[in-house]
Amino acid sequence: MTFLPVTSLFAALLTLLLLALSIRIIVIRNRERIGLGVGASKPLEVAVRIHGNFIEFVPMAVLLLALMELAGAGAMMLYVCGGVLFTARISHAVGLTKSIGTSVYRAYGVLGTFGVMLFQAAYLLGYFYGNVL
Repeated sequence: MTFLPVTSLFAALLTLLLLALSIRIIVIRNRERIGLGVGASKPLEVAVRIHGNFIEFVPMAVLLLALMELAGAGAMMLYVCGGVLFTARISHAVGLTKSIGTSVYRAYGVLGTFGVMLFQAAYLLGYFYGNVL
């Protein structure tokens, strides 16, 4: 069985971040006594959306990171992709928490996440065309 050390590191870090985002929702739910949905709570709505956005993008990015590592991508490239993804997800959460509109943090979060995923997809397409066809 092949161990993927770089992917494992970032999967673990991103899992801790996911748990922190989840706990944040629980704390707000308890404080505002909202068991289901978001009620009229703007902080809960924002926390749920941050969590949802994380769930929408991070699993695919981690899968792409694992595929890159299996394809033999260099460690530095993997660390940069994982590091940018991790910091982008933190930045996105901070940006949405501080401002519902645009912010530098939110912009970095979105651009960082999309940029990493676009790079990962391009790398894997290049690998496919260079090694499979």
